Formats: sequence, C-alpha cells, structure tokens
Amino acid sequence: MEYEPVIGLEVHAQMLTRSKIFCACSTAFGGDPNTHACPVCTGQPGSLPVLNQKVVEYTIRAALATHGAIAPYSLFARKNYFYPDLPKGYQISQYELPLSSAGFVDIQVDEDKKRIGIIRIHMEEDAGKLMHDLSTERGAHSYVDFNRTGVPLIEIVSAPEMHTPEEAAAYLRKLRSILMFLDICDGNMEEGSFRCDANISLRPKGQKTLGVKTELKNMNSFRNVQRALDYEIRRQTALLDQGERILQETRLWDAARGVTSSMRGKEEAHDYRYFPDPDLVPIVVDPEWIAAIKAGLPELPDTKKERFIREYGIPEYDAEVLTSSKPLANYYEACLQVYAKPKIVSNWIMSELLRELKRDEREIEEGPVPAQNLAEMLKLIDEGLISGKIAKSVFEEMYRTGKKAEEVVKEKGWVQVTDTSAIEKSIEEILAKNPKEVEEYKKGKEKLFGFFVGQVMKATQGKANPQLVNELLKKNLMVS
Repeated sequence: MEYEPVIGLEVHAQMLTRSKIFCACSTAFGGDPNTHACPVCTGQPGSLPVLNQKVVEYTIRAALATHGAIAPYSLFARKNYFYPDLPKGYQISQYELPLSSAGFVDIQVDEDKKRIGIIRIHMEEDAGKLMHDLSTERGAHSYVDFNRTGVPLIEIVSAPEMHTPEEAAAYLRKLRSILMFLDICDGNMEEGSFRCDANISLRPKGQKTLGVKTELKNMNSFRNVQRALDYEIRRQTALLDQGERILQETRLWDAARGVTSSMRGKEEAHDYRYFPDPDLVPIVVDPEWIAAIKAGLPELPDTKKERFIREYGIPEYDAEVLTSSKPLANYYEACLQVYAKPKIVSNWIMSELLRELKRDEREIEEGPVPAQNLAEMLKLIDEGLISGKIAKSVFEEMYRTGKKAEEVVKEKGWVQVTDTSAIEKSIEEILAKNPKEVEEYKKGKEKLFGFFVGQVMKATQGKANPQLVNELLKKNLMVS
C-alpha cells in the first residue's frame, strides 16, 4: 500500500530581548550556570511575574509578517508538568486564547510553490537546561542550569499541510528567514534559539483521516530535520506494512546513528491541566499600536525577492537564494553599489562564495571576503587585468587569506597577458605541434577550435586574454 506522510511543525523561537519575559534577568547566552536567574524566573514563593511589553511587540511583528490575525484579547495559561528544568512545576504559556492565529507562509521546493498555514502563534517562557555527566566514579550525575528559564519564546504551530521532509525543511528555512529579517530572533539552531518539534503520521493515499502521529525532538539543523523525518517515514511504513500499530509517542532523533528512539508517550493537551494564570492580567491590544508596528515592519523576504527580480532583472531562482537571509541580501546589494552588474554578482555569490561558506559551515557575515573586495575583483576582470578563469583562483586565495584582489594578483603574478606578440608566439607553437588537427579544422571540423583555445590557455597558464586568443587564433588558422 502507498502511504502519504502528513507533517506539522511546532517551532520555538527565542526573542531577542535583553531581559526575560516576566522578570529583569538577562537573556544573554553563555553565562556561568545559574547566574541569570532570580526568584521570579525560578518560581520562589511570593514572587510575581510582570509581562515584558517588548515580547508582545515582537510576537505581533511575527504574526503580521506571516499574515496572521491579532487577537484583541488574549490570555496566559499555566501548562502543568513536572521536569527538573522547570522549577515552578508549570510553564507560563498561552492555550485557548493565543495572541495570533490563521497565518501562512509560502514556500518553494524545486519548481513547486506551496502555501503552508499557521494555526497559531503564542508567547511562552522557556525552560532551563539539563546537563548530564556520565563520567564520575560515584555514578552518573545530572545538573540543571536555570539561566534559560524564563527566556521569552514564541511558539509557531503550522497546519499539518506538509507531505515531504523537503517541504518541512523549506518551511523552516522560510520561517527562520522571516524572523531574522524582523530582527526578533537570531535563528541560531545550535544554541537552541530556533528549534522545532515535528509531528508526523502516515495515511493510505487518498484517505482524508489522519493517522496516529509521533512527535520528533532533538533536531538542531535543517539537515537533521530532513533526516529524522525521512527515517520516521520509513520506520512507520515498515510497521504498517507488517500490520503493526503506530504508537502515539515522543521520539528522540539520534544524529550519530541516524535513527529515532522512543522517549515517552505523547501527552494530550488535557494532560497538562491548563488553566488561566491567576498572576497575569489578560492582554488587550490597542489597534493603533498594531497599525504602528505594521507601519514599521522592514522589507520581508518575499517582497525583497520580487524587488530583486524587478529592479535587477535576475532570475527568480537567484532572487530566492539571495533573499534567503537578511545578511546575504545586504551583501548582494553592497556588491552592486561598487560593481553594478546584477547577474554577474549573483553568479559569483551563488557559485563561488556560497560554496566556500557551505564547506566551512560559515554564515555570510562570518566570511573573509567583504562585499567591497568581491566587487573590486570583478572590476579587475572588466579592466582586463585578470581573466575569468584566473579570477576563480584569485577568489580562492582571497577567501583563504582575507587579502584584496590586487594584492593577490601582484603576489602570485597572475596579471592577464594582453601582449599580442606573446600570444601569437604560443598560437604558432600550438598549430605547429598539431598539423593533423589544423587540417581537420580547415576541412570543416569547427569543434576543434575549442581544442586550440584550450591548448593556448594551458600554454599561457590561463593568463592569456581569452578574447585576444579567439581573435588571433581565427586569424592564424585562416593563413596556416
């Protein structure tokens, strides 16, 4: 039997506020354990939470950017469960009355475009972090760090409208890009400031009823999300084919082994015994404030993509890649300020620069080649100082050393040969060494012209001006 996967994602994004959601403790990452904690975020008796207005503003920004409706009245609730990194024994979240609902984002996988619904966006506080030490002689120990407790989160719950791991990864990339364009989340998956849980079920193709779902946790990269979903599809397919039952459970992804394993039975909403938090008043949002926030939104990925296509005349695919992150889009436009040839700049960024960054697992802002330096290197090609072929070697050296193009060209002696007499000499030698090919070319085998060009470029170590090589070769082949 053929099955259709049904995937929904619950994304948790930490807000870029300086203080926590209900207290004044710092949200800075990497402090010594339990140094960013106070009676409020650790739930000490008598302490009371006070809502950080910036968190509400950032949540509204996220909702507007994903076409969501803003509720005029919303409420905080207590989500009750016991875990060592949750000192109060409950998490302050939103349940029946979230701040936003009914949004969407548009994604593209290869040539296919698709709209993914967003059921809700709500605010909540993060939990602490457990660290496990298995190396002690007295036995295993676990430690808890409450620094992350109370860091503001938004949870973005998608509709179950994705059907492949590729769609899920595309949705995550798009959502992360939007939040980073808004400057409300840094999108760091390794540090956990942007993370997701995936719900996946299988159903026979053509059936409308959803199958039994499993929840996947512990996925800290787009690649791991795809790998975990792909594994789970294969695991559930095998069970269904054998007539076995899928259990509703939470499973952990083990990236090293490439498998998921059972963690616990999946809770239902009623297991958390939600009820309105008695210490926090309802949130009533002024429509004028929403309008002011909307007016202040930056240019978002989809809008920027359309502008790049319209203003710079680049293909849709190029614009999609270049607007996938705010720093990358800024880098592209910074290049164009110096070297105003949009398609050439686009080609170099997407082929040479992004390839090097991907290999080193670096973000664009961590790259060693500033936009100004790339643009100046491209100018050297137009000026005839270096050839396009040599430029690739120049760029690799720029990336490796952080030096400017002119420095690299001078140090390596890679200045393009434009001396016609030197090129003529190489051509004469090549034609003299290959009389058979010359004769075949003259008889109509014109494809051999590329062979001669290649031989000349090889003889000049790629330094000869390609345009001159073509002109002089044609002239010499006619008279030889």
